[in-house]
Amino acid sequence: MPSFSHFFNTLIDSSGLFMDAMLLTLKLTVVSVLVGIVIGLFFALLKISRVKALGYISDAYVYLVRGTPLIVQIFILYFGISGIFLLPDFWAASLALAFHNGAYIAEIFRGSIQAVDNGQMEAGRSLGMSKWLTMRRIILPQAFRRALPPLGNQFIIGLKDSSLAAFISMNELFNVATTLGSNNFDEMTYLLIVAVYYLILVALLTFIVNRFEKRLAVSDR
Repeated sequence: MPSFSHFFNTLIDSSGLFMDAMLLTLKLTVVSVLVGIVIGLFFALLKISRVKALGYISDAYVYLVRGTPLIVQIFILYFGISGIFLLPDFWAASLALAFHNGAYIAEIFRGSIQAVDNGQMEAGRSLGMSKWLTMRRIILPQAFRRALPPLGNQFIIGLKDSSLAAFISMNELFNVATTLGSNNFDEMTYLLIVAVYYLILVALLTFIVNRFEKRLAVSDR
């Protein structure tokens, strides 16, 4: 284990590189989770559709993601996307992570939508709104409030999962830590440093999610 003084000095000396990597990690996380929310909502709506074939498609997607390791999905999607479309590495990695996040977010939205009382749909239809207009104006806003806590957890999970982007040469936090540790023959110090940065990001995301939850709680009063 490194001494505290060595750890602190290394932390300060490498702060420039780690700050750039932290911003990239945060950007990768936010983009992949936001795209994952769109994907997840799409497959959640397929799941609750009355058309059974659409529900089967949603089930197959969720099963595929849950049944295979994330690192395998990243490699397949990253190299698959790069082989078909000329996308920058950042966007290829973001889409690969979004594909994974989308399956879990789909289940979050499905549960949240189904938790809204059926009377809400009936009330919207009685006012002359179509099923999808009722869904958009009445059901989904309530479902989003219910989904916010697990979505916050998914952001944190997505942040930690983004470390696997190191294996496709993205210069995010974990890649920078392992590279510096290898170059300086001091792996443990840099791994402890990167743990500090991850803790900072998790604390930041937790604070933001808690603020959203409090604002939504006030608006419901």
